[in-house]
Amino acid sequence: MILDIVLNKTDDGCIASIPSIKGCECWAHNENTAMDKILELAAYYLKTDINKFKLDKARGTRNKIIYKLVFNKSN
Repeated sequence: MILDIVLNKTDDGCIASIPSIKGCECWAHNENTAMDKILELAAYYLKTDINKFKLDKARGTRNKIIYKLVFNKSN
């Protein structure tokens, strides 16, 4: 399964979200913390082990970065 993670940089921090999972979004002061939090949320929502996730930076601009979250839900 492949899901998009959208990371938006704002003046006061970063907002990370997974648009295909309703309510799966978080805010943090920096990019690394936002990504850690969104991966924890994704693991919770998908009922999967966070260690099964692979993350790939797909594309981005100065204020918006799209990542691909790749994992196998069945295992």
